[in-house]
Amino acid sequence: MIEPVPACRSGDEGGISDLEQDCKGLSDEPTGGQGVVCASFNQDSTSLAIGTKDGYRLFSLASVDKLNCIHEGAESPDVYIVERLFSSSLVVVVSRSMPRRMNIYHFKKGTEICNYSYSSDILAVKLNRQRLVVCLEESIYIHNIKDMKLLKSLLNTPANRTGLCALSVNHSNSYLAYPGSTSIGEIVVYDTNSLSNTIEIPAHDSPLAAMSFNIQGNMLASASEKGTVIRVFSVPDGLKLFEFRRGMKRYVSISSLSFSADGQFLCASSNTETVHIFKLEHHSTSVDDDSSTWTAYVGMVFSAASTYLPAQVSDMMHQDRAFATVRLNMFGLRNVCTLAIIQKLPRLLVASSDGYLYMYNVDPQDGGECVLVNKHRLFSGEEELPPLLAEEPMGGVGGQTYAATLATPVCVEHTVSAGLTGYSEDGGAKKGEVIPEHELAAGSIRLDDEQEFPPVSSLSN
Repeated sequence: MIEPVPACRSGDEGGISDLEQDCKGLSDEPTGGQGVVCASFNQDSTSLAIGTKDGYRLFSLASVDKLNCIHEGAESPDVYIVERLFSSSLVVVVSRSMPRRMNIYHFKKGTEICNYSYSSDILAVKLNRQRLVVCLEESIYIHNIKDMKLLKSLLNTPANRTGLCALSVNHSNSYLAYPGSTSIGEIVVYDTNSLSNTIEIPAHDSPLAAMSFNIQGNMLASASEKGTVIRVFSVPDGLKLFEFRRGMKRYVSISSLSFSADGQFLCASSNTETVHIFKLEHHSTSVDDDSSTWTAYVGMVFSAASTYLPAQVSDMMHQDRAFATVRLNMFGLRNVCTLAIIQKLPRLLVASSDGYLYMYNVDPQDGGECVLVNKHRLFSGEEELPPLLAEEPMGGVGGQTYAATLATPVCVEHTVSAGLTGYSEDGGAKKGEVIPEHELAAGSIRLDDEQEFPPVSSLSN
């Protein structure tokens, strides 16, 4: 068994042959001399991290009017993986210059916590408050995030050249999902707490392209390489809950899936110009008082006829369409999307390889075409663009109709508690220290109490 080695020598690093083509994140269309190599939103969509040729940058997503760069790291060039743990100071970085080594930094203090090397190129890193998962092409390593102890090595997994995997951000339901086949869209769901297989889900006929858990960790969304159908399954039992049709005319490459904080919406972006938002709701089959209307009659006819049609046609008739959409002014560029609550209103955020972050208003009641309210450059040295003057069919940001769609208490509570105490902005673990067990306990998290988390013994490895 080959295990990761702490504090490796740089001479042990290898090349990134397949990585350049398959896992280059958002680097398809670089901007100027810098270029967005990769981009990722943190677990509660309060922060954006981008990797560049010069290092990486972290942004706060507290306002639609201004994008604040809270940190710029230049420890490693050509960063193709950068992941921040909630709103903490812990950030994981992987560079193309050393693609087999993972560096973990406390960016607020400017110190390296630790680094680990692996037997082949790192394709993805996922983390929550309990676990840190490193995905290689044919193996997955699960670490205990409080001391980086290796808990489990999943060896000889099906070839996964893009490093596709998903980790639930809920550390109580800390499920990991990864492809179980190279020929069909089978999903393996693994419990990283009990370190045991949970279920295998036959999700699609074609190989998988994207996966994502909701915040609660009880739903899993997936899409295949065809990109026409998106399915949502319950976790841990693997029952199909929803099925959405993204399109019919062409196959696309879906680059990201993301649930809203309350689990009621799911957004999907691809290499096309359209971002789709789906609403997770079950439609009633009863017609009651409307049974005499022409619409209800046609609906009943189609429902009855679908039982006699071929399975593919019948499935298509029962698939829901997008609740809301966004038309991007680009085509063929890689991007990542997320649904967030910013200034108490729901927004759709799209970070693109063109070097911009796009912010849209979302109407959670009526859906429809989302309104672009601002876009921000992701690189310094350029003057910030003013807010876009767009027509506001919903009465503007401060209108009564839109203001009625304030964040639910769940969203607010989640934002407040988003942070790992051990890697807080003002205190927490330094290099060579582990996080005390009590920091992972349930309850409110204080980021400003240095004495709450006393130092503990150093790592011996």
